[in-house]
Amino acid sequence: MNHETLIRRARQALACLDLTRLDDADTEADIERLCRRAQGRFGTTAAVCVWPRRAALARARLPAAVKVAAVANFPDGGRDVEAALADTRAIVQAGAQEVDVVMPYRDPEAAPALLAAVRRACPGLTLKVILETGALREEAALRRAAAMALDAGADFLKTSTGKVAVNATPQAARWVLEAIARGGHSKVGFKAAGGIRTVADAAVYLELAEEAMGSAGPERFRIGASSLLDDIEARLGAGVVPARADHGY
Repeated sequence: MNHETLIRRARQALACLDLTRLDDADTEADIERLCRRAQGRFGTTAAVCVWPRRAALARARLPAAVKVAAVANFPDGGRDVEAALADTRAIVQAGAQEVDVVMPYRDPEAAPALLAAVRRACPGLTLKVILETGALREEAALRRAAAMALDAGADFLKTSTGKVAVNATPQAARWVLEAIARGGHSKVGFKAAGGIRTVADAAVYLELAEEAMGSAGPERFRIGASSLLDDIEARLGAGVVPARADHGY
């Protein structure tokens, strides 16, 4: 990747970044630091993504241009509809704009009802459905999960929680993007999440999204990550092209 391409991809990744903090022990100070980082010297991220209990604080600390996303049914993706709804209602009440819900990927028969209930509970909010693609090793299973999410009214399909052994991979991204395209869902977006730490990592998914959707802007493409911002800022600040990354795929 040459210097000009690296800088362009770094700026794209920043604009599409859902800056994420989902540690069990997150404090108010942690979220305040996250929100400051989302408004850095090179520009703002698309969103921050936090626990429901921290969504109101994030909304209060961010400008309107930076959206607040919070997670529901996270990270286990259980089948308890009421638990997922409790998370969703808390997110709505906090004034967040986006719900990232984990579908019951281990129990796909439970997925349609849970996702439909969550969709009804957050009218007007952006609904991102986490498929946990690393647990859906076969193409047919992943496509089935994507179809369920789309049928339930998902605005984005998201790869992973980042809490399992296998997270985002280029192959899973291709399958999800194909599912969106084949279903004729021209307004549904794609979010890659889990293990994306460098601009070179992010560039892989930006290229895939551009191939499938024609462009990769925050309206239809997001990256869920935390440490990626470090590399974005390092590249934009120093203008140094790093050594080729080992993606580990």
